[in-house]
Amino acid sequence: MNRGLALGTALALAAGLTGACGGDGGTGTGTGTAAPGDAKPVVGVDYPRSDTDFWNSFIKYVPQFGAENGLDLKTSNSQNDIAKLTANVQSLVSQGVKGLVLAPQDTAAVAPTLQQLTAKKIPVVMVDTRPEQGDAYMVVRADNRAYGEKACKFLGEKLSGKGKVVMLQGDLASINGRDRTEAFNECMKANYPDITVFGEATNWDGALASQKLQTQLTANPDIKGVYMQSSFALAGTLQLLKQRGLLVPPSDPKHVFVVSNDGIPQELKEIAAGNIDATVSQPADQYAKYALEYTKAAIDGKTFQPGPTDHDSNIIQVRPGLLEDQLSAPLVTADGGTYGDVQSVKSDDSSLWGNNLGG
Repeated sequence: MNRGLALGTALALAAGLTGACGGDGGTGTGTGTAAPGDAKPVVGVDYPRSDTDFWNSFIKYVPQFGAENGLDLKTSNSQNDIAKLTANVQSLVSQGVKGLVLAPQDTAAVAPTLQQLTAKKIPVVMVDTRPEQGDAYMVVRADNRAYGEKACKFLGEKLSGKGKVVMLQGDLASINGRDRTEAFNECMKANYPDITVFGEATNWDGALASQKLQTQLTANPDIKGVYMQSSFALAGTLQLLKQRGLLVPPSDPKHVFVVSNDGIPQELKEIAAGNIDATVSQPADQYAKYALEYTKAAIDGKTFQPGPTDHDSNIIQVRPGLLEDQLSAPLVTADGGTYGDVQSVKSDDSSLWGNNLGG
């Protein structure tokens, strides 16, 4: 794997400006020269897809935070296709963008695009995913291993450490799918060895997830838990459980405990209704907010360093030339209880973005 330049030099080079390294543990002090004149900086945002409630929520937040940061936004949608992302980036660059926000779902294939943008001195902020190779000004993401661990501990405690669960994986070509899968499996092995895990790769495809869950329920009618690595599988899972007479309250012995990832409004409603039991709230609002704030910071020549931030997160150095701001993503349950060593928040908590999205 290619190593980047020294961190401060690489970030300043990516921004095309000379900035002072921030000295406040990641809160982003430092100096830089802003673009001349009063024109708004032009920033490109490529949406990774618009076929899930989570990403549609992210898309809704982007204009709001673009305006708050005084940015002129140019947007595109790569529809979960790395070839489209590459073409979209070329188009955005031709429109004179000074920075880019990308969320590639294939975290290996994006490397050549990142190399080209580094050569053009156009800083990139990545959202939700981290590149396998190549540099970015900042990655805005939550700790995806923690997603898998929180789901594991919730199901492990609910099943009293015994039984069978299905894990509907995302896409193992994505670092998110790998992180959630590896952490869930490792946590189960270490803490709940008497629980059998059936892992099913679904490529973030709801229809495929439903098909594989149906196959597992037919082969193992005593399955008592489902971990969906994203809300992409929510509708199909609920429909299938209903068809099998398993969509019953948690107090019913036939209840199948379901944990999701995302924190969309529909998940919170289903938790309150007793149809699913938990989710991990992936912060769609903060993904948009901090992606655009960091892009503006890059254009202004600011740099950051590892350490705690002023917004309840932690910046880590993944490797030389790549920092990641790991935002908070709480476990959400009906009772706000503690599962293992994981404290959850109640599904009606007003701090959750899914309760504040609006119409």
